[in-house]
Amino acid sequence: MTGQAMTDKDRVLSANLEFYRAFTLRDVAAMEALWARALPVSCIHPGWMALRDRDSVMRSWHDILANPEAPHIMCHDEEAMVYGDVAVVTCEEALDDNTLVATNIFAREDDAWRLVHHQAGPLLMRAGHAGRGANRLN
Repeated sequence: MTGQAMTDKDRVLSANLEFYRAFTLRDVAAMEALWARALPVSCIHPGWMALRDRDSVMRSWHDILANPEAPHIMCHDEEAMVYGDVAVVTCEEALDDNTLVATNIFAREDDAWRLVHHQAGPLLMRAGHAGRGANRLN
């Protein structure tokens, strides 16, 4: 942003884009740097059990990024909500042949926005019914 100071929301969205850049480029070092070190972290990859400690989460990313069959991914329709030192980003992840909906939670650590949680799952329906009728699963 030229001529304007970045807001916390801008910084969170920038950190979110860095997460997807690291994923796309299979940049293990960048992925490692994005995740919190002192705060507890968790991650739920589609179809996986919940990972609830940094070692497990980082091992999962090392394995995913090292896999030549890992999908190419693009983030779009991201929206950030900032609650003091915590922020939630919701977005869609476009893969080669599928779309996932994701939640990325960031927390301020060492004056930077770091990931503390990532969860993605299949997008079954598009929004448009404000949670009513055919857009509801129950």
